[in-house]
Amino acid sequence: MSRDIYKDRVLVIGASGQIGTELTVALRHFYGAANVIAADLRVPPEIADGLNVPLDVTDLRALRTLVRDRRVTGIYHLAAVLSAKGEERPLETWGRNMTGLLHVLEVAREQKCRVFWPSSIAVFDRQGQLMPSTVYGMSKLAGEHWCSYYHQRYGVDVRSLRFPGLISYSAPAGGGTTDYAVDIFYHQHYTCFLKEDTALPMLYMPDAIRAVMTLMQAPAKNLTQRVYDLAGLSFTPAELAAAIRKFKPGFTISYAPDDRQAIADNWPSVVDDGQARRDWQWGHRYNLDAIVQDMLKHIHQESYAGNV
Repeated sequence: MSRDIYKDRVLVIGASGQIGTELTVALRHFYGAANVIAADLRVPPEIADGLNVPLDVTDLRALRTLVRDRRVTGIYHLAAVLSAKGEERPLETWGRNMTGLLHVLEVAREQKCRVFWPSSIAVFDRQGQLMPSTVYGMSKLAGEHWCSYYHQRYGVDVRSLRFPGLISYSAPAGGGTTDYAVDIFYHQHYTCFLKEDTALPMLYMPDAIRAVMTLMQAPAKNLTQRVYDLAGLSFTPAELAAAIRKFKPGFTISYAPDDRQAIADNWPSVVDDGQARRDWQWGHRYNLDAIVQDMLKHIHQESYAGNV
């Protein structure tokens, strides 16, 4: 990737979340710490070596002032209420997710910023049709249309990825239906809230961060669309448990499906990311065993450090 494509000062909204924590680090490594602003309702101290600011993206005046005064050229808008949490407060979820995105798009139009915004496989039903079954999924599908509108009407360079479930050790999962694939690593015995044979698409966070960086650096002329499906690998809770058992003897799992099972049952088990592979040479690098080994290594290191 070339730094000559854009001369950036970027803003990461939702910097303390699952994606934002690692993306902020990657962006600061790429652009320099002074050129990446980390923003969230409460920015944790572990996002260091740069400017960290409090921001509520539903406050349009605060967002506009920050972008203008800091001369921001790119916005990575990651803040959202996720699927399972979203079903607990549907109207609040819709309001926060949509208001935040519309504020970002409007400020991007005014200040001529480019935008990254993550969509999700939650826009699909089990057959791969665009028929979301959650408020989170509905907000993502509506958001895709708003992004397309701002690109076509105003020329805003907005790019998006439909993420599958994401696995990471850097930040706790934030209330999604695929969170079991993160939480499972912290237990010797795990009670899973999905059925053992529920296959869902998953992606390891280093692959996800690389996808964001690659897409945002791709020349616009190479892009045939503004939102791309992204896939890594599909597996079930039973398959993940078996992989963990290879490296963590004695690990056990049981199953107690709850209301998140109904959400998972309405999502596709596989995703076709062929267009991303063709347009900007996307491809995941981590298979299941590699994910498990790396997760267990880092969690062990963190546990050891915490006991010193």
